[in-house]
Amino acid sequence: MKKILVVLALFVFSFANAQKGSILVMGSVTYYSTNTSTSLGESKQNTINLQPKIGYQFHENWTAGVEANFTNTKQNFYTESQYKDNAYSLGGFLRYTKALNNTFSAYADLGVGYQNRRQINTIASGRYYTDSDGMYASITPALFINVSKGFGLNFNVGGLKYDIMNYDGTPGNSYKTKSFQFNLGQAISVGVSKNF
Repeated sequence: MKKILVVLALFVFSFANAQKGSILVMGSVTYYSTNTSTSLGESKQNTINLQPKIGYQFHENWTAGVEANFTNTKQNFYTESQYKDNAYSLGGFLRYTKALNNTFSAYADLGVGYQNRRQINTIASGRYYTDSDGMYASITPALFINVSKGFGLNFNVGGLKYDIMNYDGTPGNSYKTKSFQFNLGQAISVGVSKNF
């Protein structure tokens, strides 16, 4: 009976923690819409953001994979002007995971990759754009809650991010920025993940 209980415990624990050789699929989706009405008219903004990740767990604690981020924003103003913002990034990530118990695991992702953004302002005097591209590096600590057989929820509360962006706009306005962001504890995001 004791051997059966030990085998059963190991079986349950193996599903609570992602196994070596498994495939990790995770991501999050954000959408919001805002309508603002004033005595002059109405403005409307829609934003959608997709953040998929897929990785391979090559060790009990380590996962490597690819990550992406797609954001689309469109804003129409009562003056019949319009603003569009399309951004994407594509890179790789390395994750270290430490199981706390059968339900909870803590992990941190190190991500590095390429990013691109195009902003377009359309007003009465014409159309103006800014194109930018560059690199990013980020560290994101998070908590995984196992719901059932490797399927679970991911919670993070911010992290660190470093960006280098080269901008090229109209008319011939080019510049470069470097930014460092630290927002640990200022933002909360929730995603879902599944190990196969």
